[in-house]
Amino acid sequence: MALSHPDLEIDTSVPVRAAYAADQGPVLDYAEPLAVVWAKGTEGVQAVLRWASETGTAVVARGAGTGVSGGAHATAGCIVLSLERMNRILELNPLDEVAVVEPGVVNADLNAAAAEHGLMYAPDPASYRISTIGGNVATNAGGLRCAKYGVTRDSVLALDVVLADGTLIKTGQRTFKGVAGYDLTGLFTGSEGTLGIVVGITVRLRYLPVRTCTIAAFFPDVPTAASGVLAVGTARVQPAIMELLDGATLAALDAAHGSALAARGNALLLIQTDGFGAVAEAGVVREVLSGLGGTVSTEGSAEAERLVDLRRHSRGSGLAEQLRVGEDVAVPRSALVGYVAELERMAAAHRVGLRVVAHAGDGNLHPTFWVGTAEEGGQQRLDAALDESIAVALSLGGTITGEHGVGQYKLRWLPAEQQEEVLVLQRRLKSLFDPAGILNPGKAIPGV
Repeated sequence: MALSHPDLEIDTSVPVRAAYAADQGPVLDYAEPLAVVWAKGTEGVQAVLRWASETGTAVVARGAGTGVSGGAHATAGCIVLSLERMNRILELNPLDEVAVVEPGVVNADLNAAAAEHGLMYAPDPASYRISTIGGNVATNAGGLRCAKYGVTRDSVLALDVVLADGTLIKTGQRTFKGVAGYDLTGLFTGSEGTLGIVVGITVRLRYLPVRTCTIAAFFPDVPTAASGVLAVGTARVQPAIMELLDGATLAALDAAHGSALAARGNALLLIQTDGFGAVAEAGVVREVLSGLGGTVSTEGSAEAERLVDLRRHSRGSGLAEQLRVGEDVAVPRSALVGYVAELERMAAAHRVGLRVVAHAGDGNLHPTFWVGTAEEGGQQRLDAALDESIAVALSLGGTITGEHGVGQYKLRWLPAEQQEEVLVLQRRLKSLFDPAGILNPGKAIPGV
């Protein structure tokens, strides 16, 4: 049975299959797809899944490929279904404050269109200039503005989803409130393409802030900067952005951009307030952080705005002479200071380098451990540090992933967070939606 439809383009060439074999996550089991298939519309996606169901072929859906947990890695014998060409904004209604988009719409493009009406799409992953809304829905992505506006699920009202057999269903509603039936919209959001393929997304838009104030505060050490997060919360200020960068990250930014941040402190706390109360809230933040010994930027600092943009690039790319592993754990905010101290202890104990950036406002940390490629036993020490960082985060009431998803890479740790009874329920849900197991196998839930 041949796969063919006017809404599809198919490529089986070796270079294309290699280019679409993996996202940006670590690869544990490299495989190239049988073919890459681009869909131009919903009917094309339905045709793919009908064909896949009849032939027993696995389908891995893919957006821009910016994921970092291996959720879009190809698996043996699969086809990769790219949704990047389904990139139309179907509706933008400023009165209802909603937009309806195809999954290939890029975050930045939706925000540019919404801004013309004084609105914004709140989720903003660091890769917002190239990441797609569909990919964000698949992983329930977060971003810098999570501290105030939440993650992707908090902005998704309704979904159009193609099930494994090609059936098109609609979930949710376009109203801000709606509690009829089970929350299937919430279930599909974050399911990493294992339950169905999202082909339409209705999102809630927020008001574009009339003003923002950005504060940069340098501190002598990371624990003091982390304590500033709790102090701002105690002052009952709710920033839109609250980001933490350690000294090693500042040094890496200096090397990449020619700045001199590391000379000003061993940690940087970036905080942005927004709305009509932005100036008053920024004043409270400056007072609080100054009281902790921070060197705080002046009002209206253009440098602070530039630092927020640098933060989006702060994880950087690896060096040829380094082995590195990055993480995406989250802990309760009250455990933030202690967990950062634990990370520093782990790095010293395992003799590995450490960089830490964090969405500190919601306790989501991205520690990166690394060693030189020539170091004897370096990979083993890296793995030990990574395993310990996960175990300690869980012991503090945290989670193995705050925003990147489980994908392929984090399957091994999910049983440490979730009891077997919960995993069994999720496997049963998977078998209900995808009885043949053709949708993104080997991802999100172990044992399926």
